[in-house]
Amino acid sequence: MSTEGPALRSPVDDVPPASGPATHSVAAALFRACRPRQWLKNALVFAAPAAAGVLTTGEGLRGSLIAFAAFCMTASGTYMFNDAADADADRRHPRKRLRPIASGAVSVRLARVTGTVLIVLGLLAGWADGWRLAAVVAAYIALTFSYTLWLKRQPVVDLVAVAGCHVIRAYAGAVAVAVPVTSWFLVVISLGSLLLVAGKREAELRAQGGNGTRATLVTYTVAYLGHVRVMASGAMIVTYCLWALQEHEGAARAPYAVSIVPFVLVVLRHALLVDRGVGEEPEELALRDRPLQVFIGLLLLSLAVGVYLT
Repeated sequence: MSTEGPALRSPVDDVPPASGPATHSVAAALFRACRPRQWLKNALVFAAPAAAGVLTTGEGLRGSLIAFAAFCMTASGTYMFNDAADADADRRHPRKRLRPIASGAVSVRLARVTGTVLIVLGLLAGWADGWRLAAVVAAYIALTFSYTLWLKRQPVVDLVAVAGCHVIRAYAGAVAVAVPVTSWFLVVISLGSLLLVAGKREAELRAQGGNGTRATLVTYTVAYLGHVRVMASGAMIVTYCLWALQEHEGAARAPYAVSIVPFVLVVLRHALLVDRGVGEEPEELALRDRPLQVFIGLLLLSLAVGVYLT
């Protein structure tokens, strides 16, 4: 089926009538506009509970799942507002032009209404665990809207803003189960988030040659983004090694020390994929790249042994 027709439609086209296949088509397009593949990022809420060893408890699992659901709904809502704002620019992108809002499958008005509903539901889900989680969800909403309206056009600041969204997700998991957040945890998560964002921008720049729809790409160079990746990955590896070797004693130290190997392999594999120009969607890498999946699996296994079996 040709994609030329939908790509030329106005973003404010009327919503198809609610009948038969048309209703199903709009519902499917709305689901795609939620970007369900990117819900994988929200798995960061499980990091702190798992590291604290409470993920296997009833309360720990309940709080983590509530946080995960809250961020899935909230993130999808903010994605719709972001895509509605970027609809015109996305139509000039070879891949993003197929997004439901850019293609006209979902109108801008419907996207904003649905986004509002999802954001409210996300806040209510966070409130179900307590006002503290709801406050963290609200902070995430504030940062994402700031990014959509202004920060994404500010070089360097846009990298930190997106990385900050990942850090908030990880912090939300700790708040949901009431476990303390260590400086080690925050530093590793922050550096890892910056690494992923810089890799995403670099892959976009390689793929689009600086002619993409993202405003800051005309400012960045491959060399600069590569420098950011090297800085972030080096600092992250050193911090992780210090945490693994200095913060654990006795029998627990061995599995944490072993976890350094797959941790470094994950970083190196990611660097290789970005250099190949395939890191534009980090969540896709985790879902499709088999070596990366193996390294992540080994890392999680070694950490699980350290947390739960020693």
